[in-house]
Amino acid sequence: MSWHGHLSLNYSRDGERTIALDRHNGPLRVLQRLYPEGDAVCHHVLVHPPGGIVGGDVLEVDATLQAGTHALITTPGATRFYRSSGAPARQSVTARLAPGARLEWLPLETIAYQNCLADNHLRFELDAGAEMIGWDLLALGLPAAAQHFDAPGCEQGRYTQCVELPGVWLERGTVQAHDRLLLDSPLGWAGHRVMGTLWLAAGSALAPQRRTALLEAARGVIDAAQPPDVAPTTACHVGATSPHEQVVVVRALADRVEPLMQMLSTIWGQWRETAWQRPPCPPRVWRT
Repeated sequence: MSWHGHLSLNYSRDGERTIALDRHNGPLRVLQRLYPEGDAVCHHVLVHPPGGIVGGDVLEVDATLQAGTHALITTPGATRFYRSSGAPARQSVTARLAPGARLEWLPLETIAYQNCLADNHLRFELDAGAEMIGWDLLALGLPAAAQHFDAPGCEQGRYTQCVELPGVWLERGTVQAHDRLLLDSPLGWAGHRVMGTLWLAAGSALAPQRRTALLEAARGVIDAAQPPDVAPTTACHVGATSPHEQVVVVRALADRVEPLMQMLSTIWGQWRETAWQRPPCPPRVWRT
């Protein structure tokens, strides 16, 4: 039996407070609405009670942020795409931001298990004056448990990822377990099995000085986290760039989720202060 879960989030302002109306169908819902940093920012924790996504499952999140709202959306644990017997599992996220709205899309990592067939599509539509910070972390298999995504007999695994800012930035790629050239080539994953992408995007052009400040903040964190004697098992290969005047991006490859998550969390905090003059407020669920 497959699950079809749909969650609709509508953020609006009530005075100085960001409030949200949520509606759900199926096993996808809001666990909590929290205000750890005051009324301006609504923290939402999304949960999927079945605990994983299998072949045939479809999960959809639609978020609308009205003018002047600020939402931070996260999850209490990893998103898991399990083995499929034939039908793909699909997750799609669409967010629409009105002028002056801010969104932080910060789910914990996604794990692609052996022989999964998965499609993950993220689409963010930003009006002029809207801004967001988002990330996506993908772990192929569970190497620490010797459950390798590309192990012999698991060549059917496939994961397709799409991150889209219409008219501005589009990243789409498919990782297949049998594609050794992609997984092991220096021009591909280079033998690593964790990939992370962090971005700050705006609905209109970022001023050159802001883009420079964001890149310098990210590179400062990267340099501090990568001393010459860092252990190979915790090393991250990271770069920061601005492929478009409305986007700043950090890309990374690593062997484990934890050091990469720590680095991207630190950069997120720096960007929050640099871009929005708001100190980082890590969700409590990240520490439980």
